[in-house]
Parts: sequence; C-alpha cells; structure tokens
Amino acid sequence: MNNRFIVLFLAFAAIIPAFTANIGHFDEVWKQRAEEAKNWTLHASVTDPAEELNKHFHKALIVEESNSTRRGLAGRIKYNGPCKITNPIDKCWRCRPNWHLDRKRLANCALGFGHGTIGGRDGQIYVVTDPSDDFVNPKPGTLRHAVIQKQKEPLWIIFKNSMTIRLKQELMMQSDKTIDGRGAKVHIAYGAGITIQFVKNIIIHNIYIHDIIVTYGGMVRDSVDHIGLRTPADGDGVSLFGASNVWLDHLSMYKCADGIIDAIEGSTAITISNCHWTDHDKVLLFGARDTTVADDSMRITVAYNHFGKRLVQRMPRVRSGLVHVVNNDYTHWEMYAIGGSHHATLISQGNRFIAPDNPDFKQITHRDYATEAEWMQWTWRSQGDLFMNGAFFVQSGNPNGARSLGVLDHFPLKPGRAVRSLTRFAGVIGGCRNGVPC
Repeated sequence: MNNRFIVLFLAFAAIIPAFTANIGHFDEVWKQRAEEAKNWTLHASVTDPAEELNKHFHKALIVEESNSTRRGLAGRIKYNGPCKITNPIDKCWRCRPNWHLDRKRLANCALGFGHGTIGGRDGQIYVVTDPSDDFVNPKPGTLRHAVIQKQKEPLWIIFKNSMTIRLKQELMMQSDKTIDGRGAKVHIAYGAGITIQFVKNIIIHNIYIHDIIVTYGGMVRDSVDHIGLRTPADGDGVSLFGASNVWLDHLSMYKCADGIIDAIEGSTAITISNCHWTDHDKVLLFGARDTTVADDSMRITVAYNHFGKRLVQRMPRVRSGLVHVVNNDYTHWEMYAIGGSHHATLISQGNRFIAPDNPDFKQITHRDYATEAEWMQWTWRSQGDLFMNGAFFVQSGNPNGARSLGVLDHFPLKPGRAVRSLTRFAGVIGGCRNGVPC
C-alpha cells in the first residue's frame, strides 16, 4: 500500500463520523455503505487514468486566443436538420436509427475521469410507467422503486412515455443504475432533487431537472430493505456525496434552490458532459469545506457543456482535487465563471469565454479566503481557451500545469474556436423516437 493510498484512506475515514450529509441517524446500514464507498473512492482515485486511457485516445493541443467583442456570436439557432454529431462522446452512440434496440451502447461512451462508468449496463431494463412518488413505500413502476433496488442488481431505467415527476423527498439512488430519458420528455421538477450518496457507477442521461425546492426530511426509503431518517435537503438538482464513477450527460437544468450539481466529501471519478444550464446563481460546487481532506482525491472532468443565460457564479467553484474544464461554452455569467479557495488544481483548456458587458466582471476567475501570495501557489492554468468581449483568466501556480495535468484524463481536446460546434446539442436531445436517428 503506497503512502498516497494510506493518506487518502485515513482522510476519508475521518469524515465518516463527522459529516453525514442529510442522514438523520447514522445507523449500521449507513456505516457499512460509507465503508464500502470509501474503498470504491480510494480505488477510483489511486488508479492512474492516463494508464488506462492512453490505450484509446491521444491529445492534440492548439492554442487560440481572441479579443473579439462580438457577443452576438454566442447566439444559437434551433437546429431542424438531420441528425448531426458534433463531439466524440455523441459519436459513440448518436444518429443510429436502431438506438432504441441498443440503448446500452451508451455505457461505452463516457470519457474523462468518469471513463469506465457503465451504470446499469449489466442488468435488466426497468420501465417507469408511473410518475407518482411514495418515499416510504414506492410503487412498482415508479422511478423511486427503480433506483432503490440493491446495489448488486444493476438496472437500466427508461420511461414508457413523457412525464413530470415531482419528488416529495430526495431520490436516494443505489449503485449500478442508469436513468435514461431518451424516447420521452422526462422532467424531475417542482420537488426534491437526486442524491447519489455512498454509491458508485451511476449514469444519468437526457432528462430535465429544474425548479428543485428545499424539502424538510423525514423517514425516506433508500433501498428495498432500509428506511432512514433524512434531515432537510438544501434543494440541489443533483448531489454527490462520497460517490464514485458517476457520469452526468445531456441534462438540461435550471432554477434549483441551492446548487445545480454538488460533488463533495470524497466524490471522485466523475464526468459532467453535454449539459445545458440556465437561470441559476450557484451552478457547480466541487468540495463543500476547505477542511475536508478527502476531497484531495477528487477527479472531475467538465466537458462539452453550455453555461447559458442568466447564470451568476460557480461554473465551477472548486476547493480540492483536480478539475479539468475542457471545451465548454461560457456565453453568460454575471459575477465570475470559475472560482475557488483552498488548494484545488484547475486546468482550463479549449473553452470559449464570452465576458458580460459590465466592465467590473470581465475576469473569469475568482479566488476566496486567501492572500495573493497564497493563491499564487494554486495551479490554475488556461491553455487553448478563446477569450471574447474582454474576458481574461488570471493564472497561477505551476506554469507547466496544463501540459502535465491536462492530459491525465486523456480527453480528446479541441481548440476553443471549435466549442460552439462541440456544444451545439448540449442539454436534452429531443426527437428520440424508435426507428429515427437520435
């Protein structure tokens, strides 16, 4: 056992009794889940992603900068043409007329630090037919009934028809599940969000998550054989706590009471891709506390996403670990785009940043709770990004950080000028019907 493994093991063990998210009673079931999650997380974080991924991908970097002030370039016109593929993740599964007969092909498509996440590929198809929600005794055919099946039972969850699901309490997921919204218009809305706590191997794909509210807790079923007390939930769209191997793809999200997506307390091996976010203040939070040592093992790839209208800040906000922000389109922010504190490593490559017109908020980066002498030691590097309308990125730390660390997830990087095309179909893909290319 190497020294790094020992440090991470002790760090993660330390958070278990202290920080238990919304668990009202940390009983023996939750203790066992936390212990299992610790082992999964440590395995995910000590595996060298480059060692695995260099078998499949290579990286070509093109540096491109611009002082263009034509904000109108960010405008997007609704596409009504034939199915079109614009990035490598989508190339893996899109535009096939028989997609509905080969849904699980998607499980081969995750790139970045979440590579190898297969969700419920090895299990049966579960069809959600009922949008109702009973958080104590879920009915068969409901989404909650599907996701609480035990971790040794992988499931690929699909929807019989379009529906809006109003969750009365957090949707507590078990391991090895895929929520696949293709073929229907599925909204998780006007209620609680999705919680991925002390579990692994989760894919959530092609659904809307919006208007998520604070819920006040109570007894909530989190597996087929366990009901536990939950404290109030803040109203995150998707919350990851001690989770590993998670892939969130083609989600459209807006108006959540707290964060759009939070990944905290040792969560790692995560890819967030092809999402579209609008109408929100605090978008992405990676690490909830500067004192959480377990987050040093965090590895997250944020790629091919569109940060859209009426967003304010945290795209993302980082505290610890390594975050690779690559080929995203930042067309709107009101305060700043990328923020953080503590000592996170952030590599920004091949993104497009279009600053707001307000001259006080042209800076992309924002650092908290540290003197300049301190934050200048943090490795925050920009390489190949496209800057527009006066946007600028204040770099710090290792000047070779992008070249040495930006390759660790071996993401197939493109130059910033390609981002508008790469993110053309960010968010939920509509029109996925049987026999029609999706």
